[in-house]
Amino acid sequence: MGISPAPPWDTIFFGLFETELYQRWFTNLGFYRRFIDDVIGIWTPNPCPITNETLWNAFKHNMQQWHGLHWTFEDLSTSVNFMDLTISITNGRLTTTVYEKPQNLYLYLPPHSSHPRGIETGLIYGQVRRIRRLCSNKEDSDTYIKRLFQRLMARGHKPESLIPIFTRAELDITHPLKHKDTHLDRTNLQQQQHTERALFFHMKYHPEDPPRRLIQHLWQQCVAKPANETPLSQLTNNEGNPICSDQLVVAYSRHLNLRNIFSVRNIDNRGKKVSHYLPQL
Repeated sequence: MGISPAPPWDTIFFGLFETELYQRWFTNLGFYRRFIDDVIGIWTPNPCPITNETLWNAFKHNMQQWHGLHWTFEDLSTSVNFMDLTISITNGRLTTTVYEKPQNLYLYLPPHSSHPRGIETGLIYGQVRRIRRLCSNKEDSDTYIKRLFQRLMARGHKPESLIPIFTRAELDITHPLKHKDTHLDRTNLQQQQHTERALFFHMKYHPEDPPRRLIQHLWQQCVAKPANETPLSQLTNNEGNPICSDQLVVAYSRHLNLRNIFSVRNIDNRGKKVSHYLPQL
């Protein structure tokens, strides 16, 4: 633990009031969910428009009656923006599409940024999969994927480097691995076993440093399995225990960026962490 407890406390604090709120309004609230300070619900209207308007205003007033918290409501509608979704009722069915905030500048990492090459691939794979999952309509998802492509080009990326990644991302979605769950379980087990035997070599990433492949080659040649020498995994430490390490993981971290330099946040002197109080409970 040790992270800021504000979100969990916020959820618990207003949740005490929501229990009472829902018991009072359950006939009108067909659905109600909240994520921290974002709420979405389905309002079951009263057949009488005047009565319905009175009940809706009373509900909004009731929501404000909790220790000074102020909630901003949108008008009742068949379409609403919630988090990164636009949710609509269309012909009696729920449909979803991506919601993009107008203030978003889409400042994706430019190609000359000092980051590992996998960052670009991971960004595109993640965004393409997210868009396909959030959009009910394929035409909508095609539109947002094209926007992603154009925004990356606006940040300096070249079509010849983007198109192969987008193509592989689409193939990964449309032609998933057979027996994927079994494959993932086996892969996770292999990764866990690999990590238990591994030594970690941490370094700040720089594009002009020796590539990971060269570091791994030198590790195998000079440390793990040197010529005419006993392999590292067969050696013992000072206490006579086997080392049992035959893998090296090259772990990169980034350097400080301008945000870290100009927006300094000292979080080490905020007092005791939450975990400090747990033994006293």
